[in-house]
Amino acid sequence: MLDPELLAKLDEISAKAEKAYQAAEKVRKYLFWTGVITIALIVLPLIGLVFAIPTFINNYVNPLNAATGNTQSTMSTLNSLGL
Repeated sequence: MLDPELLAKLDEISAKAEKAYQAAEKVRKYLFWTGVITIALIVLPLIGLVFAIPTFINNYVNPLNAATGNTQSTMSTLNSLGL
């Protein structure tokens, strides 16, 4: 039915296709973990800053209000500063 040379060529092509598939899977996994690490190192700290910045502003403005004798709230102080 099939020539032995043809069968050998098909086996060779099949082996090469399997190697290419394995290489593509390695690249896919590498890109996936690169995205996960990027999110962990960039996006998560930004989310943390959303919660940390208001605390830092409060910690800065409250002593400033106390030093100037100002009894305004933090928001009205920030509004008067144009922020």
